[in-house]
Amino acid sequence: MVKIALAVEQALAQRALDGSLGHAVARPLAQGSDWSVSDVVCNSGPQDRPFEERHSRVSIAMVVAGSFQYRGASGRELMTAGSLLLGNPGEYFECGHEHGAGDRCISFQYTPEYFQRLHGDGGGRGHNFDFRVPRLPPLRALSPLITRACARLIRSVDASQLSSIGVGGFWEELAIKLAVQTLQLVAVFYPETRAPLPSAVARVTRTVRTIERHPDASLSIGTLAREAGLSPYHFLRVFEQLTGVTPHQYILRLRLREAAMRLAEEPAKVLDVALDSGFGDVSNFNHAFRAEFGVSPRVYRLRELARV
Repeated sequence: MVKIALAVEQALAQRALDGSLGHAVARPLAQGSDWSVSDVVCNSGPQDRPFEERHSRVSIAMVVAGSFQYRGASGRELMTAGSLLLGNPGEYFECGHEHGAGDRCISFQYTPEYFQRLHGDGGGRGHNFDFRVPRLPPLRALSPLITRACARLIRSVDASQLSSIGVGGFWEELAIKLAVQTLQLVAVFYPETRAPLPSAVARVTRTVRTIERHPDASLSIGTLAREAGLSPYHFLRVFEQLTGVTPHQYILRLRLREAAMRLAEEPAKVLDVALDSGFGDVSNFNHAFRAEFGVSPRVYRLRELARV
């Protein structure tokens, strides 16, 4: 997700020049009467105190670059690229960057009434819904939606080329699909209840940022464990506890999301995309891509081009 992370690097560079305090800037992407979507870039770092805010609506934020610590009424979690931050209206929460600077999220906000209606339409039970967990990890089921959101986010930089109807229609459809899928995943997701040590959070944060900077590098468990200062066994256990997925799953999904964005945006051959993404041959790439997105790379490219 190099293009997505570029905005974070630019925000950090600008802060270094003007000496401003760490802060988040939200750029509206689209909105309706009951929902809204914003591109949120934060340039806070370890030198900044965690800041407390309050969810005014139901919040589902896709973390698309960087990492940060999130603490709310439902618990404390490490947020990494590909995960979803979940918030209930009226709840206070705190975000911190003790172990790395900057992040970027695509934030979807829903009125409680609208979200409750989506909950019911999606087969949910009960009249009052609250998220019981603060996060969903980078799950396979989320990859198609996150990749589509990131691809449209890059296009929206030059919003003059997109009609307001086309932009709003895309984001409204995605907001509905994201809400329903999140509700379905939350219903079966149970987080680790034991709180991780602060040192473990720092070590894993350092590792996920290394992966994000070099997603196509040869990163074995041994290499990552040495960088984290842990044995391979303890590294694997702590990494999965904090991120919700194994290192292999995290790296694979990051590579596949980047490959999917390239297929939708560039005319590069599937073979070249496969090799650039760290896959040894196109057959392995095709198999992994189909498992993640449900279709072959070529079909995915044709489908995404038809949506433009």
